[in-house]
Amino acid sequence: MILPIVGYGDPVLRKVGEDIAADYPNLKELIFNMFVTMYNAYGIGLAAPQVGLPIRLFVIDMVPFSDDEDMSPEEQQKLKTCKKAFINAKILKEEGELWSFNEGCLSIPNVREDVSRHERITMQYQDEDFNVHTEVFDGLTARVIQHEYDHIEGILFTDKIASLKKQLIKKKLQNIMEGKTKADYKMRIFGKKGR
Repeated sequence: MILPIVGYGDPVLRKVGEDIAADYPNLKELIFNMFVTMYNAYGIGLAAPQVGLPIRLFVIDMVPFSDDEDMSPEEQQKLKTCKKAFINAKILKEEGELWSFNEGCLSIPNVREDVSRHERITMQYQDEDFNVHTEVFDGLTARVIQHEYDHIEGILFTDKIASLKKQLIKKKLQNIMEGKTKADYKMRIFGKKGR
């Protein structure tokens, strides 16, 4: 089932997510629906707060990046097999150079800005069966994970851009909050009926 994506301005996007247990109601169905919702919106990551749930859960699928001809076959293969759900995730270490990349967010349609993030992270998380993993991620995968991890910490990518750029996008953000921005997917606008 496709879920409505929560738009910028909704308080749920600013909440630090709560850890969940294996008995969380309909968890497998929720994870499936989050993947379906993400694919419907042509996203590569989606966090539970973006569908209105203040819990520590997000999903990613790096396949759309795997056809980049500038990458080695090994890097392409790594991205092709990186479809995961992350439950109760904690970043243990951020390492390497900060590098900038143009990011967007399904909760903030039609806004893209360069964001600096670490090139490598070590993360502990649980999978759908609540097995614990400690894993190192790098490159684009680390970037996408950091973006989604920020969501479960109540942080948006627009919080990480320079003050001047924030001023330049202020009107766009206001338009999202007022439901004046169109997206190609179902959204829920805080204080308004979603479309």
